[in-house]
Amino acid sequence: MKYSFLFLFALSFMFSSNLKAQKVYTVDYESQADVKVYVVDYESQCDLKVYKVDYSSQAGNNNGKWYFVDYESQADKSIYFVDYESQCDVKIYFVNYESQAGWKNNSKQHFFY
Repeated sequence: MKYSFLFLFALSFMFSSNLKAQKVYTVDYESQADVKVYVVDYESQCDLKVYKVDYSSQAGNNNGKWYFVDYESQADKSIYFVDYESQCDVKIYFVNYESQAGWKNNSKQHFFY
C-alpha cells in the first residue's frame, strides 16, 4: 500500500510539472496549434511578457520563460504566430531580461496549462 501511494504521488508530480512547462514549438499552420499568439509592439499591449531562455532546463512554469524546441514531439505547447491581433488567443511581448517575464493578464494563463 505504501509503495502504491508513492508511485501515484510520483506519477502525479510528473504530469503536473509537464502541464506547466514552457517548451514551445512553432507550427506552420494555424490548425496545428494549441495556442495562437500575436506579438505586440509595446509591452503595455501584451497579456504575457516572454523571455527566450537558452536551455530547456531554464524553461519556466507558466511564467513567460520559453524554450523553443526543434521538434514538435519535444514541446508541451505548439504555437502559431498570427498576423492580426484579432486572430490570437494570447498577445505576447518579447522582453530582454529574464526578470521581466511574466503574466500581465492572468485570465489568459489557462492557454498554457
